Amino acid sequence: MRIEAVFFDIGETLINEGEIYGRWADWLGVPRHTFLTKLGAVLATGGTHPDLFEYFRPGFDLAAEEKRRREAGVPNGFAAGDLYPDARACLGDLRAQGLFVGVAGNQPAEAAEQFAALGLETDVLGISDVWDLHKPSPEFFARCAKEAGLAPERILYVGDRIDNDVRPALASGMQVAFLRRGPWGHIQRDDEALARCRFRLDDLARLPALVAAHNTP
Repeated sequence: MRIEAVFFDIGETLINEGEIYGRWADWLGVPRHTFLTKLGAVLATGGTHPDLFEYFRPGFDLAAEEKRRREAGVPNGFAAGDLYPDARACLGDLRAQGLFVGVAGNQPAEAAEQFAALGLETDVLGISDVWDLHKPSPEFFARCAKEAGLAPERILYVGDRIDNDVRPALASGMQVAFLRRGPWGHIQRDDEALARCRFRLDDLARLPALVAAHNTP
């Protein structure tokens, strides 16, 4: 099945969250290596990043802490320096092939402005808190297909998480590229789901060539 659109997750697919977590560690007064070690342990036992914050700060209130960070001049979020080096060229090369390029991930509403400031070549930006739809819900992936105006099987979804990206995108009928980077990409395991992916990647540099070869009769 020809690929006519490619959608990308945001965190650890286009945006390197390592420094973002590092800044949280600094804010909470926890050594960075300790914070990241605990993140890996939490994920390996089926936990999520809110569990990480709760461990170091019982009763942690994300909205309240983000407000305090803004007031202190160290707001949460991402900027150009957090973009993975292979992201910009990958999106541009795919658009040069005439493909619809979308970005859609679980992010707070503020991420829309932060992402727009990066100036990447995209046709649509989907932010979960803006859409009021969150992965891994089927409705999130149905919204991606609606934005592209294509049947799901014509869309390739690219992401680093098996739980939030690979399994639900496959269930929606999309083709999938699993990107093994970031903590989730290296810790989560599901050989059956990964075997059903169109591509398995360690970076985004090869993706445009793989898509082009796939689409060549």
